[in-house]
Amino acid sequence: MSTETGPTEPGSAGGANDTGGTAGGPNDTGGTAGGPNGDPAGSDTTTRRGRLDRLRASPFLSELLSNRLALTGLGIIAGVLVLAVVARFSLSYDAITASRLGGTIPDRAPPGWLGPAPVDQYLFGTDASARDIFKRSAYGAWLAVKFGTVAVGVSTAAGVTLGIVAAYYGDVADNVVMRTMDVLLAFPSLLLALAIVAIFGAGLWKATIALIMVYTPRFARVVRGAALKVLEDEYIEATEALGASDPRVLARHVFPNTLAPITVQSTLNFGLAIIDLAALSFLGFGAQAGAPSWGLMLSRGVENGLLTGKWWMSFFPGLLLALTVLGFNLLGDGMRDALDPRMRDAID
Repeated sequence: MSTETGPTEPGSAGGANDTGGTAGGPNDTGGTAGGPNGDPAGSDTTTRRGRLDRLRASPFLSELLSNRLALTGLGIIAGVLVLAVVARFSLSYDAITASRLGGTIPDRAPPGWLGPAPVDQYLFGTDASARDIFKRSAYGAWLAVKFGTVAVGVSTAAGVTLGIVAAYYGDVADNVVMRTMDVLLAFPSLLLALAIVAIFGAGLWKATIALIMVYTPRFARVVRGAALKVLEDEYIEATEALGASDPRVLARHVFPNTLAPITVQSTLNFGLAIIDLAALSFLGFGAQAGAPSWGLMLSRGVENGLLTGKWWMSFFPGLLLALTVLGFNLLGDGMRDALDPRMRDAID
């Protein structure tokens, strides 16, 4: 009696010597998953390529990069950041704040490309204290980025915490937190900041603290609304039923799903923080005498030069301020449209 042996089919899960399956055994040479002798360098390269492919396929990035206005804003912000960093590490703060009257440098001198001076001398002219306006404006970019980052960063952290806690616990916590935020939102932002600075005193750090108190309610309101939508999803109830603690639910499930409005609101508020700091300095409640703040330079330029035809004393600091705020606004609008156009009403 003979034993018949049928043909071996190249199935998807082969035997020890199978070369045609996609998930082979120890001698498999045709599978997609390599054995212990696989190339680590090739694996790392494949992983990196996979990440790049995922980034390129991201709907958010493709939508953002196709928005010319958002790219323009990103370019402006990158230029301001480069200018700020270079000024911070190449210019002496004392040298650009001290008065140079009585020296060889003339005060209120026009830009070199307008007057008798060499073209590359006094690129933006000099102010009433014979200080180089270009160097002071460049260092003003560092101050704007530094204090704007602190104001937006701290207010974002505080607002996100308060908003998520109010949405998650509700009842008493929600009423206490949000009614307090409503009281702060009832006042015009700049007026409230002026009142706070008037109580605690003038200075850039105190002005920054005032702006933190002004911006926190905005983040709390936006995040609370986003968190309430997330908490309606069934996976939140499933996570709680599995015994997850409140901090774990908030940190691992609620917070990551509110990042879209947080990111957009932070970007838009960054430009607002810079212009509010400049406004407080312009009014004498922010940067003090001699500081290379854009707002203070605008104030001194209007007082000492604008009415006498020395327009460059206020024009160039104001131009850098306007361009910086425009850059953040363009980028924020582009991010909002790329993430979800429906967020326009929620954030505005």
